[in-house]
Amino acid sequence: MTYITRATAAAAAVLAAACLLAAGPAQAASRATPSGDWLHLTVTRGESPSVESHGTLLLCNPPQGHPHAADACAELAAAGGDIARIPQKNVFCPMIFAPVTARAHGQWKGRPVRFQETYTSKCVMNARTGVVFALDG
Repeated sequence: MTYITRATAAAAAVLAAACLLAAGPAQAASRATPSGDWLHLTVTRGESPSVESHGTLLLCNPPQGHPHAADACAELAAAGGDIARIPQKNVFCPMIFAPVTARAHGQWKGRPVRFQETYTSKCVMNARTGVVFALDG
């Protein structure tokens, strides 16, 4: 009986390895670097990366991949691709401490873009970054 259990486990391991090898090239092809202006955007609760991240790939030639792609690309274009230069909105945010960390990496006009900032709340993040990190539809 032990022999059958070990044989079954070995067969399952071989099958799993075969599936991973078969899926490898397809995943590698889907991870190819996009052309033009693009940013991979994530928003995470708290100050450190976690499983609860919400992210998307924003493409700007043409705008797609983001709930507000056209507006986000327009804001980035006006700021020269620098998220920190997006004009701050004049809004009232409740004083509730619920930190979120916004991260972006990608390319804008051929230059690499890296951005990371932790805000005291989602409201403050949206006020300072416009619709770029407004990933909820």
